[in-house]
Amino acid sequence: MTDDDVRERIDALLAAMTPEEKAGQLTQYFYFSLPPEAEDNPAIGLDVAAQPRAVEAALARGGVGSLLFVTDPAEINRLQRLTVEGNRHGIPALFGFDVIHGFRTILPVPIALAASWDPATIEAGQAVAAAEARAVGIHWAFAPMVDIARDPRWGRIVEGAGEDPYLGAAVAAAQVRGFQGDRLGAEDRVVAGPKHFAGYGYALGGRDYDEASLSDADLWNVVLPPFAAAIEAGAGNVMTAYMGLNGIPATGNRWLLTDVLRDALGFEGFTVSDANAARNLVTHGFAPDLRAAATRSLEAGLDMEMAITDPAFDRLPAALADGEVSAEALDAAVRRVLEVKLRLGLLEDPYVDEERARAVLADPAHREVAREAARRSAVLLKNEGDLLPLDPAALSRVAVLGPLAGSKRDTLGPWVFDFDLDETVTVLEGLRARLGDGVRVDFAPGVPVGQRTFPSMFDMFGGNAPSDPEGFDPEAELARAVRTAEEADVAVVVLGEWQNMIGEAASRSSLELPGRQLELLQAVVATGTPTVLLVMNGRPLDLRWAAEHVPAILDVWYPGSQGGAAVADLLVGDAVPGGKLPFTWPRTVGQVPMVYSHLTSHEPENQGRRYWDEASTPLFPFGHGLSYARFAYADLAVDAEEVGLNGVVEVAVTVRNTAAHDGEEVVQLYLHQRSGTAARPVRELKGFQRVAIPAGQERRVVFRVGPDERRYWNAAARDRVLDPSVFDVWVGGDAAASLGTTFTVR
Repeated sequence: MTDDDVRERIDALLAAMTPEEKAGQLTQYFYFSLPPEAEDNPAIGLDVAAQPRAVEAALARGGVGSLLFVTDPAEINRLQRLTVEGNRHGIPALFGFDVIHGFRTILPVPIALAASWDPATIEAGQAVAAAEARAVGIHWAFAPMVDIARDPRWGRIVEGAGEDPYLGAAVAAAQVRGFQGDRLGAEDRVVAGPKHFAGYGYALGGRDYDEASLSDADLWNVVLPPFAAAIEAGAGNVMTAYMGLNGIPATGNRWLLTDVLRDALGFEGFTVSDANAARNLVTHGFAPDLRAAATRSLEAGLDMEMAITDPAFDRLPAALADGEVSAEALDAAVRRVLEVKLRLGLLEDPYVDEERARAVLADPAHREVAREAARRSAVLLKNEGDLLPLDPAALSRVAVLGPLAGSKRDTLGPWVFDFDLDETVTVLEGLRARLGDGVRVDFAPGVPVGQRTFPSMFDMFGGNAPSDPEGFDPEAELARAVRTAEEADVAVVVLGEWQNMIGEAASRSSLELPGRQLELLQAVVATGTPTVLLVMNGRPLDLRWAAEHVPAILDVWYPGSQGGAAVADLLVGDAVPGGKLPFTWPRTVGQVPMVYSHLTSHEPENQGRRYWDEASTPLFPFGHGLSYARFAYADLAVDAEEVGLNGVVEVAVTVRNTAAHDGEEVVQLYLHQRSGTAARPVRELKGFQRVAIPAGQERRVVFRVGPDERRYWNAAARDRVLDPSVFDVWVGGDAAASLGTTFTVR
């Protein structure tokens, strides 16, 4: 369908639609097909019995443009028929879903995918997620989350790409390409919906939903680049944020949604609110009632309201009749929603092939993509004495310890819904399968599982809070774990956070290992048995004791459906760790927020001594990650010592693998502008390449540093600028890279 065809079709529909039908197209409902025994949830206004009936009644009268939280293809077809037959124009519904890191096949969590520093791996994983989602009838993913997160107390750090805008932009673009393909409406793909616009990751104190406080410089230089990259990659949707930004709620902020998103970033798709965010303009004290909330959000630039019950947008027809909202604003929003449906081909073919859906979900190739993503995402934090990889031939008995080692649900991570627990491979199962009958693998959980102090309203959507077996005796189990370690050749201890402790509405005030996990680790290390710590997490945790006393630490994140198989591959050397940290790893929660790209301050030589009771340096720097290989950097050179303001410098370095293992290194380039019209960060990531280097060989890696890498938004100029300056360049394996040179821009 050509652009002219799309425009003519939409013009005809708009001319025939009533204001009520138009408002319906701008309304998205949750649809809860929960079991009869499910309880109402007053926190989100859910009446289990009444809510589905109300939605179906709205469908039958043409009052719904989109539905979410339906995944069964037969049910999607049923609801779609109600939709198509319920409006005079036969316009189908868009079905959306939180496809965050997989649908049936669960990938590593997004922060883990970012740790791969490999856009190709990320794109391939989200293409699998898109294919599975589209096969069952889902058209639109509420992902990727591209919020920059610099406070690890914030639970949604697990959904993003960490602290850095350059890495975040690369990850955002790769996810959009994976979800959406090369165009809106590509076969087996879904609409990508980057979120949350904008500044949501800057919540005060890391407390989800709280207001955000950030400077203009941070907004333009840190927060917006991943959104800009997602939009450039073709994202068809953008979701607004809950919080207030500089006192104006994001969902009603015309400057943010129109001046910035559309005019400055060039976004041409449709916007949607986060759940109930339009209604919440009343909660914010921004709008006096739901009618004002509807008119002010629509005029600000919101196209579709995501509502659980009683949408504010139901008031738009009356507001239009009274002149409180313009017909032009209403039609512009409807036009954008209809265009997506036309581009997806839904007006011609709105239904799902249920038999094909089953075949797509069962595709074994999808599991291999997930396994490879988990292998490439793992980060080797420490490997003293080359304890890893383990040699299976030298092992007779292995202790696998910790309550997360055998937990299928925690292996998957948070915010997944349509998973298959039966096919999920835990660390325990993966090691037993890989080591075979020749090695005895004993398991002991050691300590009780942790519980949230406060239950989350999201537990009803798949939180599945863990529980201990009946009769679990903590002291006896800890003693059994210690005996198991004493009798083993090596102890593999799996510790971290339970998946329902992180994610939306799951911030933490501490980064300590929950429960008695540290006590377990200390007791195991005290046995003298060589110990490997596997960290299952989505944020940095307090590993100060472990970093000092445990010889090998591998961060495996929440690795997904094939996570245990991937971890076994890594532990025995069938795969070599190559991931790098996408955030700075603080020593303690008292240091946060801690980012590598801070400004030079008074007494920079004392940067590491800001606290009297703790070093003010990270436990592990941004970009850190070891390998079974060893990489040496040499011969750093620039092709020009001096260039003009719009000139390009090529930076080249030789990276040699000095070990007997093949490996992959993420070669990172950092830049610092020494002077200019604003103070600039001490160093900023401006290039990276993940490079495979066989044992004993070397690679020459070249980076291009041009105007795009040097340009920044300047608060004095109120615009993006280029400054003449001397620039420092460092290249290495993390943000502490010491191999450097300079060039000058005149």
